[in-house]
Amino acid sequence: MFEIIAEPNRRAILSLLTVSEQSVGEIERQLRMSQPTVSKHLRVLRESGFVEATVDAQRRVYRLNPRPLQELDAWLAPFREFWSAHVDALESYLDRVGDRMEDRMGQSPAQLIPRISKTGSRKTQRKRRT
Repeated sequence: MFEIIAEPNRRAILSLLTVSEQSVGEIERQLRMSQPTVSKHLRVLRESGFVEATVDAQRRVYRLNPRPLQELDAWLAPFREFWSAHVDALESYLDRVGDRMEDRMGQSPAQLIPRISKTGSRKTQRKRRT
């Protein structure tokens, strides 16, 4: 499963199919890929169960099959919980350290760190220093 979705073109195709059903031609145009390339990746996705195809007159229309992605999501859930708990612990630690620094220095750590404005670049800041 991971080998299949690890390929960037296949992930791009899956992303397109989350929005709506697409024909091979529509996928080609949106991703700027050749028809043989799109067909090759769609074949792999279809054989692995990630997409399903229906025939509409002269064209095949592809749609996402959510089942494999739901299985992947269920498998990843414990890892998400693991990292979420660790990130929450890190956030709590940083809050405690920041509170101690604020008590000692009278300023919050955020006030001590110089900020770059959205319009100011490093080049602009260098000019101001000189």
